[in-house]
Amino acid sequence: MTDYSGLLSRLARRAGADEPPAPHGLPAPLSPTRIAEAEQRLGFALHPLLAAIYRDLANGGFGPEYQLLSLVDGPTSEQAVDCYAEARAEYADTEWAWPEGVLPILTWGCGMYACVDCRSDDGTVLLFEPNPGDPDLAWWIDSPSLAAWLEHYVDDTGWWVKAEAGEDIDEMAPWPHARDRATS
Repeated sequence: MTDYSGLLSRLARRAGADEPPAPHGLPAPLSPTRIAEAEQRLGFALHPLLAAIYRDLANGGFGPEYQLLSLVDGPTSEQAVDCYAEARAEYADTEWAWPEGVLPILTWGCGMYACVDCRSDDGTVLLFEPNPGDPDLAWWIDSPSLAAWLEHYVDDTGWWVKAEAGEDIDEMAPWPHARDRATS
């Protein structure tokens, strides 16, 4: 089992320093029982780092731009488990079918999501970008690992920072597994 305590400490410091601060601080972490119930509903285990975040740090409410979604029982109307279930149901049997095991964790707005491939060892972070209108061009590899993606948040080095500064961000590789995983 990997020790994520150092990264979780850096995340907590960064989340506490974000502006504007959450009105009542970070949402309380989830109990192991609530995480197990969420995994049961999803039909797969969370990536271990993602589980550690929800169990040991907070139930979302921090991160780049619109912040990490709550896993369940969050203060906002949109939660990761619900987003996944809705996407799987809404797009089933279409060319837009949502890949199995790919959990939305953050909305970028305009239908775009940061998602964690919970079936990958490193928790690959994917960008779902449907706006070009082509399902074969909707999935991109944002970061090879969830840990690296979170380090980008901590260090302000993510593509979202570059985009806000007006820099070109066309550096993501397409994720070739979307169609295969959608039929799993």
